[in-house]
Amino acid sequence: MLNVENIHVRFGSGTQILRAVDGVSFDVQRGETLGLVGESGCGKSTTGRALLRLVPLADGAVTFDGAAVHRASPTELRSLRRRMQMVFQDPFASLSPRLRVGQIVAEPLEIHRWGSSLAERRDRVARLLEDVGLGAGVIDRFPHEFSGGQRQRIGIARALALEPELIVLDEPVSALDISVRAQVVNLLMRLQRERGLGYVFVGHDLSLIRHVAHRVAVMYLGRIVETGPAEMLYRNPRHPYTRSLFASAPVPDPSRRNNAPPLEGDPPSPFAIPSGCRFRTRCSFATPDCENTDPALAVVDGNHRSACVRANELSMWTPSV
Repeated sequence: MLNVENIHVRFGSGTQILRAVDGVSFDVQRGETLGLVGESGCGKSTTGRALLRLVPLADGAVTFDGAAVHRASPTELRSLRRRMQMVFQDPFASLSPRLRVGQIVAEPLEIHRWGSSLAERRDRVARLLEDVGLGAGVIDRFPHEFSGGQRQRIGIARALALEPELIVLDEPVSALDISVRAQVVNLLMRLQRERGLGYVFVGHDLSLIRHVAHRVAVMYLGRIVETGPAEMLYRNPRHPYTRSLFASAPVPDPSRRNNAPPLEGDPPSPFAIPSGCRFRTRCSFATPDCENTDPALAVVDGNHRSACVRANELSMWTPSV
């Protein structure tokens, strides 16, 4: 359904160019969830926005169901956006405080001229609010009257309004309480089963990504360094960054210990990416060759790929997430 080929997103000009996304490729099938994980600032949210052309591409291609999103005309892009939607991270900033809930959810219907009358649109809004567990009775209320979890449900209802086939979820539960997170995640998984939706799920909660994703792509400093089926990647990560990322996750059981070195230090500036392997400055497995070799993603086992020259040397271990 979605094919992303070597996309680049850059900000700035002259000598101050920030390479936010630096050659990312992946695909998403219908009814599948791709989890996109990594540290803050690695470029995962920018990648999600680039898929919908909310930020411009400097290079590369995004193709949705055979249509070239990256070079679509305004008319073509308008049509494509009916089928590709986004749920934003902050449920407080993503809803206009001046609009009532019914107006917020109906806005995509009005922009894309869905339905033949106001009554038909209002009925559609009521059904959407029922689908996300809020009920039609909230149509005339304002966002400030709701909790964070309820606001995120409103955002999900808005994203579903035009019956999209793909939704980019930019850390949709990170601002919510733990108990509310479970409700929203279960809602998203139910909607996927019922509607066959494809998800790009951006997040940093490793346990959550393991729970929701069919496949996982791990990003570091603007590039995907490991990708594969979720269970395979979590059971046997084959990139030092992924191993360290898992080892840095808190373990609720004191009797369990990680046997991989935790992630230390801050990532280099995206204005000055290191030569060779971009993770080498923080990697306990780095060799002198890593300074001159910029490894590409290579198959290590079936659909499991890693961008590390020592991927085959990394021993199996059991992560705690």
